[in-house]
Amino acid sequence: MGVDYYRVLGVDKSAKDDDLKKAYRKLAMKWHPDKNPNNKKEAEAKFKQISEAYEVLSDSQKRVIYDQYGEEGLKGQVPPPGAGGFGSGGDGPTSFRFNPRSADDIFAEFFGFSSPFGGMGGMSGMSGMSGMSGMGGMGTRGGSRFPGGMGGMFGDDIFGSAFGAGEGASMNYQQPRKAAPIENRLPCSLEDLYKGTTKKMKISREIVDASGKIMTVEEILTIDIKPGWKKGTKITFPEKGNESPNVIPADIVFIIDEKPHDVFTREGNDLIVTQKISLVEALTGYTVHLTTLDGRSLTIPINSVIHPGYEEVVSREGMPIPKDPSRKGNLRIKFDIRFPSRLTSEQKVGIKRLLAP
Repeated sequence: MGVDYYRVLGVDKSAKDDDLKKAYRKLAMKWHPDKNPNNKKEAEAKFKQISEAYEVLSDSQKRVIYDQYGEEGLKGQVPPPGAGGFGSGGDGPTSFRFNPRSADDIFAEFFGFSSPFGGMGGMSGMSGMSGMSGMGGMGTRGGSRFPGGMGGMFGDDIFGSAFGAGEGASMNYQQPRKAAPIENRLPCSLEDLYKGTTKKMKISREIVDASGKIMTVEEILTIDIKPGWKKGTKITFPEKGNESPNVIPADIVFIIDEKPHDVFTREGNDLIVTQKISLVEALTGYTVHLTTLDGRSLTIPINSVIHPGYEEVVSREGMPIPKDPSRKGNLRIKFDIRFPSRLTSEQKVGIKRLLAP
């Protein structure tokens, strides 16, 4: 059969259109000649073969002929007598002949540019990084390892794992390993987690430019903290660690941590506050005055007898619920009752008289 196009793309014969596109994306990015300046001749050959394989297998007519007659059929060679499958009109049995398109044309059709590595009009010269805060996240979408947000330029998932062999592992390409995630605590106040906020984190990282040279760049990562997020929530920036040969950069992960608050503690979606009151206040009535996490003043009169273990629950004054911030947990008010350390005889007689059944 000659060249095994299925093996070239690392797919099986039942591969669907999406499987072919995924395989082509990975391998075309891996073997683009501009990405392989040190072995450009080998890369050009592989790049051409990958493009040819994709063109054949993604075209239903070419794929049927290839599956029946192999590479010879695509070249228009006459099949065995009675085999069928070729048009008999016009030029006779050689009426179908496969003329491969340019590999660069196929790549440009897929990605929008024939070379995202060296011919992008200044994309490789971003070491200055001026105006960095306006660059829209520096290409975090789809795990792009390229500066300047190229993931957004080409679509959400084009660069997701562009340099991994993926399904092409059967071609004996070396599978790059991924570096372990880099985790960082992100302390947030209860006010931040109640109202939501935006935090910007500046990082320095090493990247490999189009020529293979390692350079250090600084980036600003923007973290949008949503109302109601809990301690332990993780925010991941895919592949924002240092780049190095044959290693997929580490993900940078920020883990939400809660700073202690002077007034409130949190249990799930509820807020808890403890009020210190005297025994007289516990028995005769007490009014709670609180300032909420968003600055409102709450006045909560309590006319019930406040006994040890008593808890006043105020509905919908707790933390926002992350999946629906319009809903909130409860505010739970607990009490620390200060009992007198001693009573005079007169006080004891008076209390007995007042509280006698």
